[in-house]
Amino acid sequence: MIPEIPLNTGDGIPQLGFGTWPFTDAEAADAVAAAAAVGYRHFDTATRYGNEAGVAEGMRRSGIPRDELFVTTKLDGEFQGGDRAIGGLEAALDRMDLDYVDLLLMHWPLPQRGQFVSTWHTFERLHSDGRARAIGVSNFTPSQLDVLLKEASIVPAVNQIQISPTIPRHDQVAYDAKHGIVTQSWSPLGGAGADELTAPVIEGLAADHGRTAGQIVLRWHVQRGLVPLPKTANPLRMGENADVFDFELSDDDMAAIATLERPGAGVDSDREGH
Repeated sequence: MIPEIPLNTGDGIPQLGFGTWPFTDAEAADAVAAAAAVGYRHFDTATRYGNEAGVAEGMRRSGIPRDELFVTTKLDGEFQGGDRAIGGLEAALDRMDLDYVDLLLMHWPLPQRGQFVSTWHTFERLHSDGRARAIGVSNFTPSQLDVLLKEASIVPAVNQIQISPTIPRHDQVAYDAKHGIVTQSWSPLGGAGADELTAPVIEGLAADHGRTAGQIVLRWHVQRGLVPLPKTANPLRMGENADVFDFELSDDDMAAIATLERPGAGVDSDREGH
């Protein structure tokens, strides 16, 4: 059973979600249905991923009532400024055949455009009319959130950022927590070419706890109060990744993982990708 943690809206969010990039619609439908069967209730997609329809199809195939599922989508730079986010969300809802999303995120700040504040005001309207039960941001730095919060009527419920043992982003997580923002982790097990799961520290802790390397890393996220979004097409791995709520890492374990940090690593929040 994956527990929920509270959002600043008063609703809850399952503390472990299922990532779907870069699945196609067909792949996403199969993967989401399989993930739901092993206990996932939280699914993350984006207009840019091109698989929103597949994610929703997988949710329907699961047979689980809509109100027991939590789905996030994200709108990228095409939908910044000029109330473009209204049409963006309407199109996403049409593709998913849904009345609302549980969480709508601004995919990238793109500060050079100077439109993320006006876009946020549009998000606030989409939240007020019920089409987005919660609204948040993705890949925002504390300085960008400072700008947003000065103008916002609603504090973002979530900031989804790249976090893994080599990219722990302690300052950013602390900033989010101080402002009542839940931090989600994309690429929680490390990005392409990452060697985090084969690091001796992680392999040693896996042996000590009788767990997989992935479970150790996901437990590290959970104990930090984060919401990791692992992605896999393997149903066995899906089940393993979800099974991280019945053991605990010690302070010494957490300190050992901290030695993996690589200062300066990670994606630049000004670019648009992922």
